Amino acid sequence: MSTYTNFTLETDADGIALVTWDMPGKSMNVFTAEVMAELDAIIDATVADAAVKGVVITSGKSTFSGGADLSMVKSTFTFYQDEKEKSPQTAVQKLFDRVGSMTGLFRKLETSGKPWVSAINGTCMGGAFEMSLACHGRVASNAKSVKIALPEVKVGIFPGAGGTQRVPRLANAQDALQMMTTGQSLTGSRAKAMNLVHQVVEPDQLIPAAKQMIKDGLKPIAPWDEKGFKAPGGGIWTPASAQLWPAAPAILRRETSGNYPAALAILKCVYEGLQVPFDTGLKIEQRYFTEVVQTREAFSMIRSLFISMQELGKGARRPAGHPKTELKHVGVVGAGFMGASIAYVTAAAGIPVTLIDRDLEAAAKGKAVCEGLVKDSVGKGRFTQDEAAALLSRITPSADYADLAHADLVIEAVFEDREVKKAVIEAVEAVLPEGAIFASNTSTLPISGLAKNSKRRADFIGIHFFSPVEKMMLTEVILGKETGDRALAVALDYVAAIKKTPIVVNDTRGFFVNRCVLRYMSESYDMLIEGVPPAMIENAAKMAGMPVGPLALNDEVAIDLSLKILKATAADLGETAIDPRHMELISRMVEKEGRFGRKNSKGFYDYPPKPAKKSLWPELKSLYPQKKADDIDITVLKQRFLVTIALEAARTVEEGIVTDPREADVGSILGFGFAPYTGGALSYIDGMGATAFVDLAEKLARTYGDHFKPTPLLRDMAAKGETFYGRFDPYAGAKVAA
Repeated sequence: MSTYTNFTLETDADGIALVTWDMPGKSMNVFTAEVMAELDAIIDATVADAAVKGVVITSGKSTFSGGADLSMVKSTFTFYQDEKEKSPQTAVQKLFDRVGSMTGLFRKLETSGKPWVSAINGTCMGGAFEMSLACHGRVASNAKSVKIALPEVKVGIFPGAGGTQRVPRLANAQDALQMMTTGQSLTGSRAKAMNLVHQVVEPDQLIPAAKQMIKDGLKPIAPWDEKGFKAPGGGIWTPASAQLWPAAPAILRRETSGNYPAALAILKCVYEGLQVPFDTGLKIEQRYFTEVVQTREAFSMIRSLFISMQELGKGARRPAGHPKTELKHVGVVGAGFMGASIAYVTAAAGIPVTLIDRDLEAAAKGKAVCEGLVKDSVGKGRFTQDEAAALLSRITPSADYADLAHADLVIEAVFEDREVKKAVIEAVEAVLPEGAIFASNTSTLPISGLAKNSKRRADFIGIHFFSPVEKMMLTEVILGKETGDRALAVALDYVAAIKKTPIVVNDTRGFFVNRCVLRYMSESYDMLIEGVPPAMIENAAKMAGMPVGPLALNDEVAIDLSLKILKATAADLGETAIDPRHMELISRMVEKEGRFGRKNSKGFYDYPPKPAKKSLWPELKSLYPQKKADDIDITVLKQRFLVTIALEAARTVEEGIVTDPREADVGSILGFGFAPYTGGALSYIDGMGATAFVDLAEKLARTYGDHFKPTPLLRDMAAKGETFYGRFDPYAGAKVAA
């Protein structure tokens, strides 16, 4: 048996070499420079060994591989920036050569002259699946944990190690485009139906089946390397392609508004690549990948949606010196939909939960919500019946606060009322053991104010979930003025356990996400009042990159809640803190028209019974005199949405609410879908430069109001030529320590 650092290689009596990828000290295999060098050496070794008839590559872990390593991705961008500073003339050529290294390695495997089979268990994504596609055979486990995908487009790049050339030579072009431009995950059976894997077998048959393919005489030649090969459907110049290709760019533009260069590059790679020999197609892919890596969108998306998300998820903001907390018991007080959903995700993480409400009947209703969520998951194949039963067994409804006597963490999710929360805090602290943490799920009430009702303020923290809890990947962890480091550490350990991404923010009204969301919705109120047609408002927001228009979002949030927020703001901060025109609009919607949003099937939209789709309320355009659409600059509407949100994000930094730019960017994307192609609200500013942003904001302020005026911080940054990631460098501490 030959041993490498990241692989083992063992040849059996039949001459089949089993290569097992099992990186030490990592929960998942990933591509690094060392892994690629070892794989290169293994190819050479198996080619040189006459006893080896074929090779099976598999994973020694519960999953196959997630693709490229964090450091490898980061190094590509830093490499290009460094080379550009040295020599702009040669930087692009060096980048081209570098991004082709993985392509070359996989092509070497594919043309080695010996058959390779990839035995796929669990997750197989990105470069790992591109390597599998270069193998001559592919066998996947039928376990529900199997997820096969080329998800690169979601982080601003595309499958650049042969993916855009191999997939459309195996699957039909339409399915190939759908898979790569959306980054969708495939089950083993779906991958087989698309001709991307050859067999799907029981998990314990994975290696035997892979070896049997070689014994049965698997050819060590890829289909496209054989004479007479034709792509599925006949390639580009067919009647079917004549229908697909003229429509494909239009469909892509409808879905992306031209905001994602990588998605368009996929179309170009496939269209051009299918017209030339395979190796030429790889060069085409390499050329477009080199172009995309140089775009602002790729840099910003990779930084926020890949690097920063992983760093935050792994505890980048966790205070040092506190051992990791293994939560054995969590209490949730308030068994409404939000509290029940929190109990559900906690139990799904394997943590026993006590779900408390005013009486056992109310608590049981909360568990019934969990049962509904579990039933839905079973129906979608996410849980087996046994797993579902085990999850529900971990949720205990109760009306007795004494049942929290052994809890490590208690989360209150009761009605947004200070007196109600005060009573809960006092009741919980009467039984909560020493050292346990109390967290409030409030979305509107400052944590420091609530903590005044606590006798243990160092152990009092905010954990703000977003609805629907089981789907939204973000949580805001809010520090009160007296919150201690240990409370923060426990809160972050809990968020990690339930597999969500945390951002840590200091205390303020609305915290970070809601402050930005309210700006987004407020700008739509301004536009309605100005007479911008409602459909144009919604479409402009989507064209700017927002997943949901502000009016539709307001319906989801609830318009009557917007009215409560306006009234509470006026009561707490004075009438001048709100725009009276906004109060008039929202008051009319709620109090005169009875339009509360989706919850009562009428808001800015009408919600007819399914399967009919929602549509804008026809009378909405009669509330204010309408402008002609031709007289409105759609570009300006898009700018207004993005700039007003980015300005609010900048204010939170200036006020010390957000101290790490990674959290503002990740929070803005995961929290409410701020145009992902920008990399987030602060990356949007950094991307265009503080000077250009300040100029744009001042221009908008002259026409649309003082809320567009740039802040002193932004003016100072513009004067000094600074960026948020430069001025508030999240890695500064690590650099000093190093």
